[in-house]
Amino acid sequence: MPSSSQTSVGSGALSHAYLQHPSLRCNVPESRGLFYDDANRLLICVTSSQVFSWETVTFNPDVSPSVDSIPEGPILSIRFSLDKKVIAVQRSDCEIQFFHRETKQTLTHKCKAGSESILGFFWSDSPLCDLAVVKTSGMDLFACDSAMNLRLVETKKVNVNWYIYTHESRLVLLASGLQCKTITGFQLSTAGVVRLPKFEMTLATTESNSKPIISPGDVHLITVYGRIYCLQVDMEAMLLHTYRFYRDAVVQQGSLPIYSSKLSVSVVDNLLLVHQIDAKVVIIYDLFVDSRAPVSAPLPLLWRGYQGSDTSSQQENEGTESSTSSENIVMYEDAWTFLVPDLILDQTNKVLWRVHLDLEAISASSSDRSSLLEFLQRRKLEANKAKQLCLGIARALILERRPATQVTQAIDVLVTAYSYSVKAGIYKELKNEKTTATTPTNDGASPDNERGRASGSSIDEEEEVEMNLPSGSADEQQESQLSSPAISPDELYKFVFASVEEAMVEESDYLVAIITEFLRSISAEKLKVDLNIYVMTVRLLAHSKRFAELSLFTTNKIIEPSKEVALQLLESGGQNLRVRKLGLDMLRQLSLHHEYISSLVQDGYYLEALRYAQKRKVTSVRSSLFLEAAFASNDMQHLAAILRVLSELIPGFKETSEYYTFHGLLNETSSSVAV
Repeated sequence: MPSSSQTSVGSGALSHAYLQHPSLRCNVPESRGLFYDDANRLLICVTSSQVFSWETVTFNPDVSPSVDSIPEGPILSIRFSLDKKVIAVQRSDCEIQFFHRETKQTLTHKCKAGSESILGFFWSDSPLCDLAVVKTSGMDLFACDSAMNLRLVETKKVNVNWYIYTHESRLVLLASGLQCKTITGFQLSTAGVVRLPKFEMTLATTESNSKPIISPGDVHLITVYGRIYCLQVDMEAMLLHTYRFYRDAVVQQGSLPIYSSKLSVSVVDNLLLVHQIDAKVVIIYDLFVDSRAPVSAPLPLLWRGYQGSDTSSQQENEGTESSTSSENIVMYEDAWTFLVPDLILDQTNKVLWRVHLDLEAISASSSDRSSLLEFLQRRKLEANKAKQLCLGIARALILERRPATQVTQAIDVLVTAYSYSVKAGIYKELKNEKTTATTPTNDGASPDNERGRASGSSIDEEEEVEMNLPSGSADEQQESQLSSPAISPDELYKFVFASVEEAMVEESDYLVAIITEFLRSISAEKLKVDLNIYVMTVRLLAHSKRFAELSLFTTNKIIEPSKEVALQLLESGGQNLRVRKLGLDMLRQLSLHHEYISSLVQDGYYLEALRYAQKRKVTSVRSSLFLEAAFASNDMQHLAAILRVLSELIPGFKETSEYYTFHGLLNETSSSVAV
């Protein structure tokens, strides 16, 4: 749900997806149309002789556009070359013009008028070609040099009715046949041009429509978790069919229900958002899970804007956005164009929106906590928010006294996710740290999914049967360097167990049971854990007077030995001598001589402590520690014995002030004792 500092506009107050103000606005006089270049992620606005372009990666509304001049003429489509040095403009169904931005050189490419038509074009980063021109007779692949000279490399002969292409997938689908349901696919990958197996799309028929036709708007190419899918609208059956592309096959994965005669899709953070336009709601699906059930209930797409404390300042900032104020926004109006993967172009208001997810609202609407945690651990775009939500869920499960099995299952999800992230290299341990420390690297993979795979493998090189994404540009790779929501064992201790300890102190048995399972999970994954979790376990077991279990936990090394654990055992042993002895034994086993000797002296065993120091040749303990303990016991024979041993152990001890002081006290107290 929107917080109190936000306003929401739409068909209600709740939303799982929203458009965020401010938008990217194209306030260009005499604008003749808006275009989107998905390869360069540019929003393009054209006039009769100028081209204005905005970067959409940063989505900064305050940045001025780049401006280029081109000759006047019709513009059916426009795209910048991948190095942004050349602007290509389709003038008609048989002509494309190229303009060099620096040299102002112009080149015209034409096809055979009458026998074929140009359906469109796109630039490629394949080593085989730089430009692909899709025509009704097939697809021409060209190499383009620095002087804009085009050289035909190869022609793919296919009868084409229409095509769709996304630079994100580097995949082009060519539709053929009377019903446009025969699809031929090519991926222009780093390995060259790879032809996919031809396949037929599914179409239901009715008495009123025995031969329905698939239009370009019925087909969507999406990429989620490194997998490429094709979504096809079957309006007669009211289903959205999903096809997944493999290296040697195209497999229909299932179908999703349709509740509207018009729909479109977006992909946000690897989640599929199906916009049911007539119903004005969004249904979110996670194609990673086997279930085709929605992530959450259908809710409207809302518009959100922040309200600052300074009203006048807000009005001043929003003055230029008057045409996109809440009063003028019409959700899912006809002029909206949905762009890959998560943008919406509003042609009426001449603005570009980005679709966002409300992870907090999605979490609040979910009752299955373990599945929700798995869902959140797969999120990347708002990794920190996902992490905080996961920590909050784990704390709430404990504070609400949910069944220990339910809490354990949730903790296992988080531990497994973290373990996977470490093994995948998403988190790397930092050296010279007392406890396990982590730092995010360039991807946000989650357990058992394929997000962590490098996207540079071509179809032919990939051993798996699925088709992964080609490598992106440096900008794309930098943009994908997002943190992971994975939670380390240290963070689980600090932000979950330590934060609930005080509230759960009277139910320490319950908390110990959960911690024990947590330690089991950590051990199974061979992970390190914050030593304080063991200290807490000792403290909780001692508080509930479960001394026998505490002894068992320690001797069986369920509680790993350490200085901190030993000192806690000594402290808790004030109620149980056996527990205190466990602490002493642990100090001795760890060769913590100074702490062991100090603890013996504290318990009154100063003679034993002195003998231990003599045997182990421990010189770090000050001699006055033994002398003060013996004097405080009022046993002058012990004091005399300690003075004698120290004199033998420490050369020149009889010349020290400590010797004179305690020797004098001995003589004053009992002159009959000889030293």
